[in-house]
Amino acid sequence: MFTGIIAAIGEVAELQQRGGDVRLRVLTGKLDLSDVAPGDSIAVNGVCLTAVTLPGDGFAADVSRETLSLTSLGQLQSGSRVNLEKALTLGTRLGGHLVSGHVDGMGTILERHDDARSVRFTVEAPHELARYIAHKGSVSVDGTSLTVNAVDGARFALNIVPHTLQETIMDGYHAGTRVNLEVDLVARYLERLLLGEQAADPAAPAVDMGLLARTGFLKK
Repeated sequence: MFTGIIAAIGEVAELQQRGGDVRLRVLTGKLDLSDVAPGDSIAVNGVCLTAVTLPGDGFAADVSRETLSLTSLGQLQSGSRVNLEKALTLGTRLGGHLVSGHVDGMGTILERHDDARSVRFTVEAPHELARYIAHKGSVSVDGTSLTVNAVDGARFALNIVPHTLQETIMDGYHAGTRVNLEVDLVARYLERLLLGEQAADPAAPAVDMGLLARTGFLKK
């Protein structure tokens, strides 16, 4: 588990092809690895990876073919900048929101424009994730915990303050950039709970106003 508060910007040092998947080596810069051991989790652009070696200036992790195909890690090259966060501990301040490091899908940056000292981004999410993204709710973008400022169908807006631009890779985003999205954990589990026994049915209905009314969440 993670908080979505990026601790450092790392740099991809090497991608080694290994039997169809990849061994990724990342230079971690200012990220303190003194309390990290092989087997520990580190989020790279919001993807939870297991550190397998710690050569001193960073770490290496194996990335499966599925992860390469379903996240933006498949687009990384030597020199790519990445957001880094170590797994949280029970004593960690939860400054963002609970992030699992399990990416739900990839979104696309549609627009970028200045908004006073901040930058406003419009992001398009995959259609199947749109129902989990709510106005003033939380979303993780490349591992960064952010507040949704506006929603329009599968599109949502983010207002990014200067500190976040400086401490993450978001300052490099432009129209067309592909980003990893993880929706709020509570929204995903709430949907399954509302479906009840129907959750095991592949043809289960979506959570809609009718279902909310039938389960007592809407007053007649």
